[in-house]
Amino acid sequence: MMILIRFTSDITTKAKPTRRRFLRRLANNIAAALEAAGIVYTLRQEWSRFFLQSSDERVPQILQTVFGITSLSPVQCFPLGDLTDLVRRSTKIFHEQIRDKRFAVRARRGDRTPSNFNSLDIERALGAALLPYAERVDLSHPEVTAQVELRDGQAYCFTDALRGPGGLPLGTAGRAVALVSGGFDSAVAAWKLLKRGVTLDFVTCNLGGAAQRQSTLRVLKFLTERWTHGTRPRLYLLDFAPVVRDLQANCAERYWQVLLKRLMLRAAERIARERGALGIVTGEAIGQVSSQTLANLKVISQTTNWPLLRPLLGDDKQEIMDTARRIGTYELSAAVKEYCALTLHHPATGAGLRAVLTEEAKLDPAALQRALEGRQLLDLVSVDPDELASPGLQIAEIPAGAEVIDLRDPGAFQRWHYPGARQMDFLMALKDISRFDRDRSYVFYCQLGLKSGQLAEELQQAGYQAYSFKGGLRALQRYVQAQG
Repeated sequence: MMILIRFTSDITTKAKPTRRRFLRRLANNIAAALEAAGIVYTLRQEWSRFFLQSSDERVPQILQTVFGITSLSPVQCFPLGDLTDLVRRSTKIFHEQIRDKRFAVRARRGDRTPSNFNSLDIERALGAALLPYAERVDLSHPEVTAQVELRDGQAYCFTDALRGPGGLPLGTAGRAVALVSGGFDSAVAAWKLLKRGVTLDFVTCNLGGAAQRQSTLRVLKFLTERWTHGTRPRLYLLDFAPVVRDLQANCAERYWQVLLKRLMLRAAERIARERGALGIVTGEAIGQVSSQTLANLKVISQTTNWPLLRPLLGDDKQEIMDTARRIGTYELSAAVKEYCALTLHHPATGAGLRAVLTEEAKLDPAALQRALEGRQLLDLVSVDPDELASPGLQIAEIPAGAEVIDLRDPGAFQRWHYPGARQMDFLMALKDISRFDRDRSYVFYCQLGLKSGQLAEELQQAGYQAYSFKGGLRALQRYVQAQG
C-alpha cells in the first residue's frame, strides 16, 4: 500500500529554510508514530508531498494523528506515459469504483512533470473513458471522484482523501506547560496547543488524591500515545490538598476559587521556568464558571507575567465536548470529577485585585513551596497508570456495620443525610485522624466526592478501613432510593 501525504498550508507557505526544518520535523514525527506501533515502512520525501509505503493496514489511521498533515490518500501509481496510456491504466483502476454511480474526474499536475497534455486534457479523456461504466457525470455532487495526480514522471490514482489533523508539526513552535485536571476543558486546550506545534509538559495540582491522580493520568496517557508523536512529555503531580486546607482555613470562602487558580498559576510558572517553557496553557472559557468571568480572569492573570495561552476562551461547552469526542478524550474525561469546585455558596464573580491580595496575604507561603518540593515526576511515555492505582478507595454501596459520616456543613446535613449518618467537620477530621476507631470501618461522603476522597485516602494510608462513596451526594441519594 502506498499513501500520498499532503502538508498543511502552514508548512507550504513558509520560506524555504523554515519549510525544510518543518518537513524534517514532520518526517521525524511520522517515523516516531509508526515505529511506536511496530510498523515497517519506507518514507520518501518530496518538496510538496510525502510518499509512504507499507503493508500494514493501520498506517492511515495512525497518520491521521500526526500534526502537520492536512490529508492523505491510499494511491495506486504507475510510470507516466502518453495521454492514451494514462487513460488506459487509470480506467482499469477506477472503473469498478465508479460503476453505476455519479462521478467526476479531477486531475492535477505537480512539480517537475513534463508532458504534452494538461490537467483538463486528462479530465476530459478519462471522463469519456469511464462514462460507459457509470450512471452519469456529476461535477457538483459526485458519489465518487476519480483523482489523478502527476509528479516526477509518475501517475498517482486515488478516490479517497482522508482528513488529517492539520496544524504544525509537533516540536516546531517551542515548549509550554499545561495546567490539566483531566476534564474536558484542559485536555482539549492541551490538544489545541499540540496542534499548533507546541511541545507540552503537564502540571496537575491534585485536589482529589488517588482518584484524581488516576483519572487524570489516564487522560494524559491517552493524549501522549495518540497525539504527541516525536516528543516525550512529562507530568508533574503536585499534592495540593494541604494548600487547599490552608486556603479554606484562612481565607474568605467567596474568594477560594480565584485564590486557588492563582496558586496553580504560581506552581505552573515555577515548573515552566525550570523547563524553559515559553507559556502556560489553561482550559478557561469566558463565563463558563465563576472563576472564569472576565473580571476574575484579569485578577488571576495578574499572578504571573508568563504568557498565558487560553485557546478555549471563545468556545462554549458543547464545542469543547464535541472536540473531546473527535480527539478521543471524551469518555476518559467524562469519568473525571470536578475537583476544583471548592465552594457552591456564592463565589465571587467580580473579584477586585485589592481584596484578593488581602486574602492571599493570609496564606502560608510554605504550603505551596512544600507542594512544589514534594511533586512527583512521571514520564508519560513509559508510565503505566495501572501500576499507580490505589484500589479500594471508592465504593458504591454501604457495607454492613460501617459508620457513615457526612462531611458537609451542618445546614446541608439537616436538610438531608444518609439514615444513621453523623456529621463531621472535614478540616477537623484531617487534623486529628486519631479520633477514629481502628476496629471500625468508615464510609465518608460529601457534595462532590472531593473531601470524602481525601479523608478516606489519608485514613487508608494510616491503616484504617475507610472509603469514599463513589459519586458524592447525588449518587448516595440514588443508592438510598434504590434500597427502598
